[in-house]
Amino acid sequence: MAQLIFTQQLARFLPVPQVASTAGDLRTALEQAFAGQPRLRSYVLDEQGHLRANVVIFIDGQRTRERQRLDDALQPDSQVYILQALSGG
Repeated sequence: MAQLIFTQQLARFLPVPQVASTAGDLRTALEQAFAGQPRLRSYVLDEQGHLRANVVIFIDGQRTRERQRLDDALQPDSQVYILQALSGG
């Protein structure tokens, strides 16, 4: 199963799950994670259901490029890391 790992930056605000998913695409896997922790949705997605500007997702070491449909394919053994991008100086 694909593993969704929410990094600890989000843990400052709410419990972050690690989710095992059989979903074939990123959006479906994210929806499964949100079903278990509904408040997590607003930290990851904006009001239109698009990836927030300050959130970055890596699938198997590759940064996702599609921020609206979130239709990136997942393999059964994919590792998906969801994190808040850091800024500042």
